[in-house]
Amino acid sequence: MKLNLRALEAFRLTLATGSGSAAARQLGISQPAVSRLITRLQNDVGFDLFYRERGRLVATPEALILSNEVETALARLDQVASLARNIGQLDIGELRIVGPPSLVEGALAPVIAGFLNKHPKLKAVIHPRDVDTTKEMVATKEAECGFAKLPINHPGIRAEVLVVSETACVLPPGHPLMDHDILTPAELRNVPLIVLGQGRWPRTAIDAQFQKAGIAPHVRLETQSVGSACAFAAQGVGVAIVNEFMARDHAWRGVHIRTFRPQILHKYAFITASAAPMAKVTEAFLAHCRNALKMDLAAE
Repeated sequence: MKLNLRALEAFRLTLATGSGSAAARQLGISQPAVSRLITRLQNDVGFDLFYRERGRLVATPEALILSNEVETALARLDQVASLARNIGQLDIGELRIVGPPSLVEGALAPVIAGFLNKHPKLKAVIHPRDVDTTKEMVATKEAECGFAKLPINHPGIRAEVLVVSETACVLPPGHPLMDHDILTPAELRNVPLIVLGQGRWPRTAIDAQFQKAGIAPHVRLETQSVGSACAFAAQGVGVAIVNEFMARDHAWRGVHIRTFRPQILHKYAFITASAAPMAKVTEAFLAHCRNALKMDLAAE
């Protein structure tokens, strides 16, 4: 036996109001349409549900027995509809985000926090991981989305460019070069430098520009993170050459950020699994990231 949902709603409202006309008004249909629904339900269950007494519909004993289960079933359906609405409006659910610690704990922390503030009932789970683990967790859908630096050579990942950043020089407070808006290898000749370790793409690109200029960089300190490079720059150890997007998180140290030329660009992407469509919450988070980062960069 397969019961019609609309007929069950007509039955519940007719039982509650004692009137097919009143039930019709609440359902937004005609009274004859309600009568047809009740007749259909009676045919489906095999017994009468109402009889008339002094012009009013009265429930049969069988209808009263059935009514409790109908009420429970329709209430459960209302809960399902409410849950679906909440999911659609991002008022419930969980979003798993993965990315390198320098990103999710640095420049992207206020972006993620802003999204959670907009959706206070949504739960986020943050996984700070290295680049390779970030890609694998997204590709295997252990996380709904992640952040990574381009290029990304992984067949299981869809990448949406979020930020394109310059390479910058981070100068200690009061440094003699602070009056320059742009710094090149020529201005940095014999200047103590802080750079990221050998073998990384940014370091290779920076070394290539110094080599083209015929200048040997005076490397005073090598480190593995933008944060530590900026921290040592703030201490006067030297001028850090790092990507500007990451360096802006450390401007509070009193350092001066200047553009490095020739141009070396850094691209950051929002990544998801290519084998599956994005969930509604992931799409909303991507839109939020685009807007927040666009506004943030415009303010710079």
